[in-house]
Amino acid sequence: MTGGATPPPPASRLARQPLAAQMLLLVLLSVAVVALMELLHLPAALLLGPMIAAIVMASGEGRVRIPRLPFQLAQGVIGCMIARVISPDTLSEVLADWPIFLAGVVSVIAASAILGWLLARAQVLPGTTAVWGSAPGAASAMVFMAEAHGADVRLVAFMQYLRVVLVAAAASGVARIWIGASGGAPAPEWFPETDWLALAQTLALAWGCVAVSVVLRFPSGPFLLPLVLGVALQAFGLIRIELPLWLLAGSYALVGWSIGLRFTRTILRHAMRALPRLVASILLLLAICGGFAAVLVVFAGVDPLTAYLATSPGGADSVAIIAASSEAEVDVPFVMAMQTTRFLVVLVTGPALARIIARMVTRRLAAADAG
Repeated sequence: MTGGATPPPPASRLARQPLAAQMLLLVLLSVAVVALMELLHLPAALLLGPMIAAIVMASGEGRVRIPRLPFQLAQGVIGCMIARVISPDTLSEVLADWPIFLAGVVSVIAASAILGWLLARAQVLPGTTAVWGSAPGAASAMVFMAEAHGADVRLVAFMQYLRVVLVAAAASGVARIWIGASGGAPAPEWFPETDWLALAQTLALAWGCVAVSVVLRFPSGPFLLPLVLGVALQAFGLIRIELPLWLLAGSYALVGWSIGLRFTRTILRHAMRALPRLVASILLLLAICGGFAAVLVVFAGVDPLTAYLATSPGGADSVAIIAASSEAEVDVPFVMAMQTTRFLVVLVTGPALARIIARMVTRRLAAADAG
């Protein structure tokens, strides 16, 4: 018997199927999960259904992946969806309530930074992994910075996207409880009468911004540029954003698949030992943010569901979809104003803040080893 490297384990039955068959299975599984969630009257089924189906496929060694461009085009459509519900009047209300927004943004960022520092100091996760993984947003930037600073980039990516999934699930659950108490939302109209010229202008805005973002290498541009430009163009009466449900459903599915397919068996196996601690840290951050939401309810008069969605840590596009799915119950402009503001603040300050905390932790660990 000769020595040598251990041969890789045989591919799963799913992995041996043609890509076209795997894609068809992903679509059918997504439809089935969405139908089940709709039957149970769960919000955001069009996002969470494909996300759950994608996690099942990825953990079963499915080889289907969503290319970056379709994901970016979907983000552009969702950016326009948020712009549609933000009017100049709502922006005026935001400016009038700026102390509330400032307190909400700073408190969530501070809580995540302190939690990351505590987890890293206690070595719950190796090195500075918890610092980068705890940042509430700008996931791709955090993963890149974590790699540059020697953290376990797979655990950082897993922690970031696991939080997105848990935040989406928790927000959907809270929305379900709130909607259930008030009778639920009306049945959606899949193929409403459509203004095709307005739809063409909307797609030109969304996908044009994606093209500009790619050229400028602005990672968050596909979501943020259509949002900002859409609000401005709509305020000046230069565009009327038209987004039929069939288009939104396709965009939601692409976002859900893109997130869910990251949970491959390799990553799950690597993260399995740390999974309880990762989940515990994320749930603790969710609980802290829930406390901030309670403060908004008691002292600022914000309704509970709006406050919860506004303070949910990260996954702005996912929270946007859930908020829009519960439009009758949620102050969507308030939610997106706080989510977008925090996203921008984290994008600008997050890498520097995480780098500072990571250096503090590294020095402390080095001093402890030397002592």
